[in-house]
Amino acid sequence: MKTFVRTGDTVKVISGNLKGTEAKVVRVIPAENKALLEDIGLRTRHVRANAMNPKGSKKEIQMGIDLSKLALVKRGEAPKNEGKKTAKKETKK
Repeated sequence: MKTFVRTGDTVKVISGNLKGTEAKVVRVIPAENKALLEDIGLRTRHVRANAMNPKGSKKEIQMGIDLSKLALVKRGEAPKNEGKKTAKKETKK
């Protein structure tokens, strides 16, 4: 499925608890129809103790926000090859 947002775009959350919040898109996951936003959607995951981590710990993970809850505010920077204009040949009649 084609998405309307790309990495680097600025979006606004239009529904839910975070309504009105603007953030930059870090990553888009089209298969799940979600986007990861900068400093939004952080959750704490508790990690069970194991041989590598004997005491256990907590780690921050980022949860995706559904694309239907986002509105595009500003398009991110275009790649360097985009935006170059080619000279058009003018023909006289």
